[in-house]
Amino acid sequence: MPDYELLELVLFRAIPRQDVKPLARRLIEHFGDFNRVISAAPARMTEVEGVGAAVVTELKLVEAASQRLARAKVLHRPVLSGWQVLLDYCHTAMAHRETEQFRVLYLDRKNVLIADEEQSRGTVDHVPVYPREIMRRALELNSSALILVHNHPSGDPTPSEADIVMTAQIARAADCMGITIHDHLVIGKSRELSFRSEGLLK
Repeated sequence: MPDYELLELVLFRAIPRQDVKPLARRLIEHFGDFNRVISAAPARMTEVEGVGAAVVTELKLVEAASQRLARAKVLHRPVLSGWQVLLDYCHTAMAHRETEQFRVLYLDRKNVLIADEEQSRGTVDHVPVYPREIMRRALELNSSALILVHNHPSGDPTPSEADIVMTAQIARAADCMGITIHDHLVIGKSRELSFRSEGLLK
């Protein structure tokens, strides 16, 4: 189903008995696609003519439902044997955000995902990361391994030099604690980059 038609269905629930096609087109033109519409900040949504509280609520309900469905497929399951499902979840949760977000996936000794937590949020091209806080939380959860994930709102998942340095710092801290870093994934709009696959994580 095309993005316009899917968005029209959502909008019809928020604004019944009205022609929602023009609003659907304005939203797609403003944000680019359906995923970017539902993941936009409420304040940004209301910049579009015709978007009120009911529309924002409906769009955010759709976003929350899609993320919950994707999360349910990975939480409390071995993630290394379902890597594509994990990538799909990360894309659903992060690929269309307008600012950088850094998440940590905490795994137990059988590589079952026991927690997925946002560690920090940043700007369009930077997110602050605190290795000490990541290690503290890993110890609280009795986690044996981690997968680091952050997004690039530009759409290009190529890691910056700061990304590489930060990953090395977390890896050193984890090594001291006997915790494995399986990977650091950088999520772009339509693809991702794996530090492990690129040889950036030893």
